[in-house]
Amino acid sequence: MKTIIKNKMRTFIMLILPVFFVITLANAQEEKEKDKRPVRAPFESALLLDGQTIIVPTKNTLEFDIQHRFGTMKNKGKDLFGIYAPSNIRLGLTFTPIENLAIGFGSTKDDMLQDFSIKYAILKQTRSWSIPLSLTYFGNAVVDTGEDDRYDRNVQRWSYHHELMIATKINSKLSIQLTPSYSHYNGVDTLYTNDMLAVSLAGRYKLTPQMSIIAGYSLQLQDHDAPDFDLQPNLCFGIEISTSSHAFQIFAGNFSALVPQRNLMYNENSFGDGEILVGFNITRLWNF
Repeated sequence: MKTIIKNKMRTFIMLILPVFFVITLANAQEEKEKDKRPVRAPFESALLLDGQTIIVPTKNTLEFDIQHRFGTMKNKGKDLFGIYAPSNIRLGLTFTPIENLAIGFGSTKDDMLQDFSIKYAILKQTRSWSIPLSLTYFGNAVVDTGEDDRYDRNVQRWSYHHELMIATKINSKLSIQLTPSYSHYNGVDTLYTNDMLAVSLAGRYKLTPQMSIIAGYSLQLQDHDAPDFDLQPNLCFGIEISTSSHAFQIFAGNFSALVPQRNLMYNENSFGDGEILVGFNITRLWNF
């Protein structure tokens, strides 16, 4: 049954791709304005729910991120729906030394993961729709520094993630983003595959200048070899409140890790089985 549902979800993603591009091209043809400046704020932050957005802060901007995930709600009132369950947190710093390029470092509580990242805005959507899409690359390298006897050599502690974000701001309220990705783990594990292809779809709809509804879905395009491992996609939704230098997002979803490859490779939390958790992101920017 779960295989059927997963196949349907995969079909849905594949069907939405042409719709995504048709909407984009249609708006590009209808727009008569000749303003070639980039569109204003397709997203409010470089983070959206459990993933990145196409946003790269302006040159000489320092970004501080706090990402927090409570425990799942499966124990209900015993731990106040996960609020008092063991939680996961990531603290991250990102700096933009030159226009369109950001470099970052983060540290995650679970497994003491240390991540190093790079993000580059390849293409920016223009207000005239002469360029109808934004295109940004994001990649990271993560090292597991926790105590673990699974690793024979230090090189096996490393994992890597690459993604290409394709986004369009359809109008002043609605922005959507499609993200194909590839993750790789150096560690050799006979139970699992070392590589994972995935695709994510996320969007934001502004209710007011400061508040938006946000939602996303991430689907792995591969399965693990282990028959008892139930790899699960992610469904998440929530709200975002933002100012010129802050963004706060609170949402529900079923990803609990805070680096993308860990979520995509190892998530067994099932949204349908109630293994849902509350998460929040806080972003603060400083311009120098």
